Amino acid sequence: MREIAQAILEIGAAGFCAQSPITFKSGIVSPVYCDNRRFPYWPAQWKLVIEGFAKVIVSEGIACDVIAGVEAAGIPHSAALGFATSKPSVFVRKQAKDHGTKKLVEGGDVAGKRVVLVEDLVTTGMSSQAAIEMLRAEGAECSDCFAIISYGFAEAEEKFREAGVKLHALTNFAEVLEEAKAAHRVNAEDAAAVTEWLQNPRAWSARA
Repeated sequence: MREIAQAILEIGAAGFCAQSPITFKSGIVSPVYCDNRRFPYWPAQWKLVIEGFAKVIVSEGIACDVIAGVEAAGIPHSAALGFATSKPSVFVRKQAKDHGTKKLVEGGDVAGKRVVLVEDLVTTGMSSQAAIEMLRAEGAECSDCFAIISYGFAEAEEKFREAGVKLHALTNFAEVLEEAKAAHRVNAEDAAAVTEWLQNPRAWSARA
């Protein structure tokens, strides 16, 4: 969705940094970043995201009993979507705490429930895959994952295929880049670096 790509730029969530690339948790070196944690500070733009997710549920005919968010960045979006659609919401920890109940899925029982997983961003798909496995281990049925944006990496697409889960990303970074170029929010050097990186992120990382 073009309006989501524009919203990401409007709130300053996308940064271009070819001269000072950053390293993701996956080890991929990147000339760009996307900080969707900024959305709750910008309610008008955040509303577009939550409404966009809600529209996908209707347009795709997705059967959903519970909305789950991945700790921590996915939680505000999953909670807001649950509220907007009158669905219960839970969140999935990346690892159990060493005290208390030591639960991996917090907020309520998902056994026998059809659960939609919400991520803020999909890079390699590793965190989504782990959360899906945790939900299924708790007895949930999980076949759909929502994300505000995906980088569109082939390895992420493969992980979702292997898991039997459909990814519904409201936009992708190629679209954000095109909007940034149209609005003169990115210089030619950064734009070229991001284009090359999107085509083969690990090869670009190896040279960075």
